Amino acid sequence: MQSGPARAEPGAARVASGSAPAASGSAAVQSGPARAEPGAARAASGSAPAASGAAAVQSGPVAARAGAGREESSSARAVSGAPAVAAPVAAGGAAGPGSGGDVGLLSPVRAGTAAEAATGDGAWLRALLDAEVALVRAQARLGVVPAAAAETVARVAGTAPLPAALLAVRARESANPVVALVEALTEAVAAVDPAAADYVHRGSTSQDIMDTAAVLVAARALETVLADLERCRTALAGLAARHRDTPMPGRTLALHAVPVTFGLKAAGWLEAVAVSAARLRRVRADLPVQLGGAAGTLAGYLEYARLDAPGESGEDYAVRLAEAFADETGLRAPVLPWHTVRTPVAELGAELALACGALGKIAVDVLSLARTEVAEVGEPGPAGRGASSAMPHKRNPVLATMVRSAALQVPAQAAVLAQCLLAEDERPAGVWHAEWQPLRECLRLTGGAAATAAELLEGLAVHPARMRENLALTGALTASERIAAALAPALGKAEARRLVTACSRRSADEGTALADLLAASARVTEVLDPAEIGALLDPAGYTGASAALVDRALAHYR
Repeated sequence: MQSGPARAEPGAARVASGSAPAASGSAAVQSGPARAEPGAARAASGSAPAASGAAAVQSGPVAARAGAGREESSSARAVSGAPAVAAPVAAGGAAGPGSGGDVGLLSPVRAGTAAEAATGDGAWLRALLDAEVALVRAQARLGVVPAAAAETVARVAGTAPLPAALLAVRARESANPVVALVEALTEAVAAVDPAAADYVHRGSTSQDIMDTAAVLVAARALETVLADLERCRTALAGLAARHRDTPMPGRTLALHAVPVTFGLKAAGWLEAVAVSAARLRRVRADLPVQLGGAAGTLAGYLEYARLDAPGESGEDYAVRLAEAFADETGLRAPVLPWHTVRTPVAELGAELALACGALGKIAVDVLSLARTEVAEVGEPGPAGRGASSAMPHKRNPVLATMVRSAALQVPAQAAVLAQCLLAEDERPAGVWHAEWQPLRECLRLTGGAAATAAELLEGLAVHPARMRENLALTGALTASERIAAALAPALGKAEARRLVTACSRRSADEGTALADLLAASARVTEVLDPAEIGALLDPAGYTGASAALVDRALAHYR
């Protein structure tokens, strides 16, 4: 969408020279109306670099100023002569004891990731301003706002230092941040061009801007999520191909079942990730702007159009305004306003829960296979990763642990979004308000999980020799199904199963090889000789269609 003079694509992440990007989520530190607490950490210009891979988010209308991320006095003024307001901290400013900032201390899975930066307070503030700029530019395209006024609003929105922390506190007066934001933006525009200030938020309502901003945040965050899911897909395809024929114990209800291949296990992970990514791409492409006015009739937009350009006030104008607004944002124009039809947000939450669940499935499998007594896979990592504060020998599977933690949380957050489908009247009280934080959690937890899973899968250590050793623990017992099937034509299915079950139990109890017990049975040797028995009981030869299934998955998802 356009932000400032140049249109910013959803998901774009830039920071002005001299700003201090870091993990997102901390509150703005400011002086004047909301003075920082003594001892709160302050980030000097350029002194708080983001963790590797984090994206700066103060772009578009909220371009980060040189030195953003430190306290600024209340005398700070916008370029172009805007009134004095405290500057916002660039998303992810440093947080210390008492600072109130959320930098992911309790959520390491998303700390320092691009998804965190794309969903922090700075990113939301940017999206709110982007929505306001897109609206006034859409109105200018239709001739109901002077083009020069629209560009003045865009320019001021791109340079005026707006106080995120103060806006957050003032949001308590209206239950949303838009009212305070519009007042601050209007004041800043009026300081440059009083006539242009009349066109800020013209005919609009808080929910139009808030919903559109939420969708913009989601669209931009999804770009990072999808990029990391693609990394997962590529890594999984490689694992499936390399281990297409690597036998390992299949486990059902925690115990050895029949042999499988690690390639087939990786192919299953691959399918889940690829399908989830495809569903998220579809949802991303269908994300709509919100444009309904006070009660979903667009009456305010139409009335201002009638006053400003009488020829542009009909029903056709409402449709063309929605289309122009959507074009400015890069989102979809909805058929109707969706103030109380919260399907877009609920659907997004559900798809994020499915995607995070697909990653969580991988994580629990890795955690199981990485157990000391199993040791079939191992996590990558530099020295020191996975360290225990108590036990020097430990190297814990922390990447899988973090992914699993996210997968356990996202469905609960998505459930809140689903509950918000129960929106009364033409504007619900507390419903759309309840969506913002759960939506952010769904986005940043899934994004953090995707980035973490990509790192895990790209460096996952697979130990085929250990898989064979573990197969040998139960040995021929994992192929007992096969020998029963081979005996069934001669003995009957029920009798063959009874005989092989009895021998299998004796083998497990006495430690005698199953092949020897079967070879000692006259009923078995009437059908199979010892060599045939031995061949049929080779676990490595009883992986079924594993190889063909891997090939099929790779053909579909590679």
